[in-house]
Amino acid sequence: MSEQDARMNRLTERLLEFRDERDWKQFHSLKNLILSLNLEAAELLELTQWKSDEQTEEARHDPEFRVRLEEECSDVLLYLLLISERAGIDLLDAASEKITKNALKYPVDKSKGSARKYDEL
Repeated sequence: MSEQDARMNRLTERLLEFRDERDWKQFHSLKNLILSLNLEAAELLELTQWKSDEQTEEARHDPEFRVRLEEECSDVLLYLLLISERAGIDLLDAASEKITKNALKYPVDKSKGSARKYDEL
């Protein structure tokens, strides 16, 4: 097991312990977790609302924005870990497989520098 895998496993175990100490598993149906992930993703998106790309990039250096960004990214990650645990998904394996699939759908010679979708290349 790689150090990255071990860290992900420790984080997931800590999260599950946190959840179980509070008896929250009863509220964590797959549907509820997916809804919660999307609500947290919307909070992440809200950080950029009404900002230009340049303003958003510049905000990365603002300590207050950075704290909010870290918190919202963490919330998204934690819900994603709960979803993957509930559904029995090895998230690191699934993500690695997805990159492999995307490499086939988006070959460098056709997609480099292009924002077009794979079926438009």
